[in-house]
Amino acid sequence: MANLYKEISGGVTAPQGFLASGVTGGIKKSGKKDTALIYSQSPAKVASVFTTNQCAASCVHLNKENIKDGLAQAIIVNSGNANACTGERGYQDSQEMIGFTAEKLGIEKEQVLVASTGIIGEFLEMDKVKAGIDKAVADLSQSGGQKAAEAIMTTDTYAKELAIEFELGDKTVKLGGIAKGSGMIEPNMATMLGFLTTDIAIDSSLLQEALVEAVNQSFNRITVDGDQSTNDMVTVLANGKAKNPTITNKDEDYNTFLGALKYICTYLAHQIVRDGEGATKFIEVEIKGTQSLKKATKIAKQIANSQLVKTAMFGQDPNWGRIIMAIGASGVELDLSKVEIKINDLVLLEQGERVIEHEAETKANLLNDEEIKIEVNLNLGEYSDKVWTCDLSYKYVEINAEYHT
Repeated sequence: MANLYKEISGGVTAPQGFLASGVTGGIKKSGKKDTALIYSQSPAKVASVFTTNQCAASCVHLNKENIKDGLAQAIIVNSGNANACTGERGYQDSQEMIGFTAEKLGIEKEQVLVASTGIIGEFLEMDKVKAGIDKAVADLSQSGGQKAAEAIMTTDTYAKELAIEFELGDKTVKLGGIAKGSGMIEPNMATMLGFLTTDIAIDSSLLQEALVEAVNQSFNRITVDGDQSTNDMVTVLANGKAKNPTITNKDEDYNTFLGALKYICTYLAHQIVRDGEGATKFIEVEIKGTQSLKKATKIAKQIANSQLVKTAMFGQDPNWGRIIMAIGASGVELDLSKVEIKINDLVLLEQGERVIEHEAETKANLLNDEEIKIEVNLNLGEYSDKVWTCDLSYKYVEINAEYHT
């Protein structure tokens, strides 16, 4: 996979025909960048996946309407204010962001998507939002990907971006992405925004199918704290500038592109978990030997979302009892006498019984390793799945206790 997809610089401006910017409009009290703009110099095919939260923000509803024709040309993003649960005024403010951006870019408002992230329930200060949009349009450039990645951050401690290139026949195709997310992260989207750009030529419906599959195997397999946000979205723009034969079937070219999309989405998803609020450990939970994929996923999420498991990992405690508790609480039928639990490849539970001699070595590993793998085998079937999470530390409580103030 690494040989097929070459990592390059540039983020969302690495593909041909894309510009971006990230500026300070004054929304954040900190004075940090808070307005990002991604712009395709020609109309692009668009696909999106949105939060399933029933209290979704107005930007989510507006974007669902604007992608119906399968085309978009710009994405305007503000951070520091989610503009969620703000009623009719919030809806009008999102519309105004779209209209003002379209006017400044000289494109149709139906070609603009909008995203907001930050504190829920507060109204946008539209004078600051418009000031940010003005600056963002003026600052658009082919080197603006990094600035855009910075401008969408909230509690993130670092910007998250990646770009890759790969070959389709005699054409070189590029794919770039940025993402934000650190807390309120739970599968079926997370409190995260992800924006992808590519110069590939592809049918809109296939672009949507590819994105859904890639998101399901990446962003929908991460959790920091089990909470799901109101504003989550992942969007990809494909402007066709690579001039490859347009992908209209699920052929070899489609599979190559799908692999690239999974590659970049998985990378960004992992970066979100690694930057989880207060996180000190990156944790992979793998479930094997189940009778269906659904059962494997359910157990993996139960373990990954267990505060007791996560705090044990923070405390470098190989407490497999908390893991077996979470497995049992998942509701998935099992035979305890067949269950095996490993942490970092050391067996702690075998055929339902404790393996004492491995516990001291496991504890030493947890103390020294920043990456932890929890592996459970039910030995009942052939299905498996993975979820990625992080530990739960004192710092997480501090960050979220102080967030609103």
